[in-house]
Amino acid sequence: MRAAAVQLNSTADRERNAAAADRLTRAAAADGAELIVLPEKWSVLGSDEQMTAGAEPLDGPSIRWARETARELGVDLVAGSIAERREGSEKLSNTSVHVGPDGEVRAVYRKIHMFDVVVGGVEYRESATEDRGDEVVLSETATGIPLGLTVCYDLRFPELYRILAVRGARVIAVPAAFTKVTGAAHWEILLRARAIENQAFVVAADQVGRSGDGKESFGGSMIVDPWGEVLARAPDEECFVAADLDLGRQDEIRSELPSLANRVPDAYRWPVEAHA
Repeated sequence: MRAAAVQLNSTADRERNAAAADRLTRAAAADGAELIVLPEKWSVLGSDEQMTAGAEPLDGPSIRWARETARELGVDLVAGSIAERREGSEKLSNTSVHVGPDGEVRAVYRKIHMFDVVVGGVEYRESATEDRGDEVVLSETATGIPLGLTVCYDLRFPELYRILAVRGARVIAVPAAFTKVTGAAHWEILLRARAIENQAFVVAADQVGRSGDGKESFGGSMIVDPWGEVLARAPDEECFVAADLDLGRQDEIRSELPSLANRVPDAYRWPVEAHA
């Protein structure tokens, strides 16, 4: 299977973002990609006020575009994530949607881990405007390949990725808007670690450049194989990268170095509390 990660420089300008996403998604499909992943908050990326203004329900224009485009191109499309407005909730959800080649929604994942941190002197407080999800979501491509759904900051929580792998994930999507500072320090090593630990392909689509609120994303979208080899990496611009995912090679790795099979679940105990 050929997979692609689309890298965008999304801002508060929805029409501009949609045009860039459409152009690069079509280019990736023309390159032979059967699975295409967009970045986090690809439809609108900006300040809290801009995100609230640009939020939409799952039957809004962004997911309608994703469904129509996936059907037209005949691809599995992980529509990154969008700021989802949900009835009955004052806060938004950071929501990733997997659409199949038939244009039907196959899975919906709402980001579990809120990015409440201080990076480079800049405070990020997602929980102020977003509700966290509470469900681990494993989807499946049209050809039957188990596909794990995650978003950005989730990457720092290996428990989530291990659960996906134990449930059968062979490919894990990572739409992201990793900050410039943390991306330079940790983006590649975390992606490779999650791929190696779980002997899975990781398709990571990142934002790049400055968004509507002036914050800067790292870029470096990449595709990593189960051995930790970087199969493709994006330059610092809007673009897509693609690679062929050798599932036979994945089977060999899991057979010859069976770390997933060698787990000892009965020996694992969670501490009563985390000392952090």
